[in-house]
Amino acid sequence: MQTTIEKPHALRQLRQMLLIRRFEEKSAELYSATKIRGFLHLYIGEEAVAVGVMAALTPEDAVVATYREHGQALARGMSAASIMAEMYGKQEGCSRGRGGSMHLFDAATRFYGGNAIVAGGLPLAVGLALADKMQGRNRVTACFFGDGAVAEGDFHEALNLASLWRLPVLFLCENNLYAMGTALSYTEANQDIAAKGANYAMASAWVDGMDVIAVEAAARNAAAHIREGNGPYLLECRTYRFRPHSMFDTELYRTKEEVEAWKQRDPIELLAGRLREAGLLDDQEMADLEREVAAEVEASVAFAEAGTWEPVADLTRFVTSERRAA
Repeated sequence: MQTTIEKPHALRQLRQMLLIRRFEEKSAELYSATKIRGFLHLYIGEEAVAVGVMAALTPEDAVVATYREHGQALARGMSAASIMAEMYGKQEGCSRGRGGSMHLFDAATRFYGGNAIVAGGLPLAVGLALADKMQGRNRVTACFFGDGAVAEGDFHEALNLASLWRLPVLFLCENNLYAMGTALSYTEANQDIAAKGANYAMASAWVDGMDVIAVEAAARNAAAHIREGNGPYLLECRTYRFRPHSMFDTELYRTKEEVEAWKQRDPIELLAGRLREAGLLDDQEMADLEREVAAEVEASVAFAEAGTWEPVADLTRFVTSERRAA
C-alpha cells in the first residue's frame, strides 16, 4: 500500500478533515440554538474514514451512507451550504429541506444517502452495483455502515448476494465500538468484523480508522481489487466518535477516561503532526487552513439563514397515492 506523503494531497486531506470538524461543531451549536431540529448525529472523531475513502473513489463511483453522513457528504464534494440549508429545513437544501440531517442526497456526486434505517443502505448498494454490472460499467459502489449494522439481517443478506453475484461493492464498516449505547462485546460473539467477510468468500481487511493515510491506502487497495473484477470487498475501519451517539444521548455507557484516551489519537492532530515532522506544514499554513474553513462554514450558515421555507401548498408535492373506488 502506498503511504508516501505528498504535500498538496495531504494538505487537501487535512483541510477536508478540518472542514468536517468545524462544520460539525457549528451544527452542534446551531442545534442547541434550535436552528436545527430533529435528530443530529455528529461525525467528530471519524473524519479520517470519510476523507481517506473518498480519495480512493472516482466521480463515477456511487456512495451510500448512514444517518451519520455529514462527513461523507462533505468529503464527497457536496457543498457545506447545501447541507446546512438541508438541516435548517430550507428548500435550497440538497433534499429541498425534506430530509434533514439523516437524508442528504446529491445526484451530481452520486451520493445516495443518508439512510435513517440501520443497515438499510446495504441492500441499496447491492442494487446500484448490480445495475452497474448489468450495464458493463466499471464502477464501485462504496457503502458506509456502522458496527451496529453487522447485527442486522440486511448485512448478511447483502454480503451474501454481492459475493454470489460478484458485484462491485466496497462494504465499509465504520466500527466506533458502540451501536448507539451498546458496546460491540454485547452484540457480537466474534468482534473481528473484517473476519466476517470470509463467511461469504469475500476479501476483507481492517485498517486504523484514525489514520487518514492508512485509510486511503487500504481503500485504494480494496477498490483496485473490485475494479479488477474480483467481486466485493469488506473493509473495517476501526475508529471512534468523540461526541455522544446523538444530541439526545446521555452517554452513560462509556467513561470520560476512555473518550479522552481516544482523543489522544485525534485524526486531525495525527496528520498535522506527521506533516510537521516531515517539514510539510508550518503554523502559518495551519492558520490559513483554519481561516478558510471557518469562512466556508460561516458562509454555509448565512446561506441557510437566507434560505426559504417550502410553501405549505407544496406539502403533497412528490407524494403519490393510489385512490381506489369504494
